[in-house]
Amino acid sequence: MRPALSTAPAGTAATRESWLSGLCLSLAGIGILMGSITAEALFTGAYTTHTDTLSHLGASEPPESVVTQPSAAVFDVTMLVTGALIVAGAWLMRRDGTPKAPSIFTALLGIGVFGVGVFPLTHPGQHTLFAMTAFFSGGIAVILSARSLAQPLRTLGILLGTTSLAAILLGIFLIDWAPVARLGEGGIERWNAYPIVLWLVAYGSHLMSARPDGRKGAP
Repeated sequence: MRPALSTAPAGTAATRESWLSGLCLSLAGIGILMGSITAEALFTGAYTTHTDTLSHLGASEPPESVVTQPSAAVFDVTMLVTGALIVAGAWLMRRDGTPKAPSIFTALLGIGVFGVGVFPLTHPGQHTLFAMTAFFSGGIAVILSARSLAQPLRTLGILLGTTSLAAILLGIFLIDWAPVARLGEGGIERWNAYPIVLWLVAYGSHLMSARPDGRKGAP
């Protein structure tokens, strides 16, 4: 016997999908932050946020890659789970009526994060491809998703997204410039990554606060 079709109002369905997408994105942001902290705390050996990137928690670069456990397992599983959550959140965002562009770039962010978990630095080519996808798509997704929001969240999101993109460009093209060199490769990467992580939590919380008519935020 086929189940009866739902007769809930459109606004109720939209609110449910908004709530679920927000939950996925917020959990992803929290997971990345806490998973990274845990992997850093469990790392045995020399590791500094100045010299080492987040990816070094999974493995160091070839030809003599070192995989330090349990940090590597914690980091890789964190990337896999949170990447899947971000992709799911992007899909739910689109179903809830979010414009295509922010949904696509959020999905690319999730794919990039998931790929980092699949391909640690022991596979440098694939890892770099997915990491760059996450870094650039994440910053763009933050800006695009923020543009449709009311103030002050709109300005906060645009600032976070711009900071993230500026940091990755500085890390690629001006790593030897004194202010960037003082931060180190690990420091400037975190200036790229953590604004995205913070936005996942903030934007996800916003999506979970949808009004009963299915709309988010102030008009």
